[in-house]
Amino acid sequence: MYTITLIKGDGIGPSIMDAAVKVINATGVAIKWEEAYAGLAAFEQFGNPLPDETLASFDKNRVAFKGPLTTVVGSGFRSINVALRQQYDLYANVRPAKSWAGVKTRYDNVDIVIVRENTEGLYAGLEHYLTPKKDIAESIAVVTRTASERIIHYAFKYAQDNQRKKVTVCHKANILKYTQGLFLDIAREIAPQYPDIQFDEKIIDASCMHLVMNPQQFDVIVCTNMFGDILSDLTAGLVGGLGLIPGANIGADAALFEAVHGSAPDIAGKNIANPTAVIMAGAMMLAHLGETAAAQRVVTAVETVINEGLHVTADLNPNSTAGTIEMGDAIANAVTAA
Repeated sequence: MYTITLIKGDGIGPSIMDAAVKVINATGVAIKWEEAYAGLAAFEQFGNPLPDETLASFDKNRVAFKGPLTTVVGSGFRSINVALRQQYDLYANVRPAKSWAGVKTRYDNVDIVIVRENTEGLYAGLEHYLTPKKDIAESIAVVTRTASERIIHYAFKYAQDNQRKKVTVCHKANILKYTQGLFLDIAREIAPQYPDIQFDEKIIDASCMHLVMNPQQFDVIVCTNMFGDILSDLTAGLVGGLGLIPGANIGADAALFEAVHGSAPDIAGKNIANPTAVIMAGAMMLAHLGETAAAQRVVTAVETVINEGLHVTADLNPNSTAGTIEMGDAIANAVTAA
């Protein structure tokens, strides 16, 4: 029996998380869901967007499954997601972007995984004004050998464990010779330790160009925090948007799985939100727990339902009358039948 912290989130979060929980439960894996709160829902209930009770649950369970959150304006954290990543040292952000036969896009056969350093870089929070007039601001990017080594090792090990062939480091070492130069140098040092994995390096702006010209040349991409944030949205656009993209935040002894899209409060409660992203995040969570067969059943079920196009939300098929609930039910039924 696994006990997992469940944070349904804000806006469309509760509806898509209910669908995802139904799908995961259909695998038969024994899970006790321990519900906790964060974001706007937590602020309204507890006066705190990240209550101590939620942190206590995550502290105990070490695995959390989270819906999208609304960052409270004017109080609390700049980003609850960033706060959770830093609190639990969830250093590896993993976002797969894979094309689906049932989703019409500009490209076919795209299968890219972004591995993003998740704790430092320009998101370290070291920024301030330089003048009393607040007309000059400065942000400091932090790149350390320790963090760089562990995320680059993670990318290569991920490639090995998932039968991937190539790791590309995307950087800006031609201009940012110290921070990005350090990251690139470490990648070059580590790559020979994985002779079965092809190593490639590309400047970040050229990477963006190559991604939209020939995305099939990429496999696993590893980069620093902000570049990974940008590239993961770019790759999502190649395969149909953020509604299809799961995310995992992995640390040495804790992990958080989530949809990477926003809370979309304008469509909350309308039964039209696409639950694919968070269901696929649930599959990543099952794989992390070692339940690989169950994870694959979820992936296969999602692929079957999307490719058939009959019980999907309207963003995937404008002619479909199915909503969030119906799509979740169809995927859960496909899992049960597998």
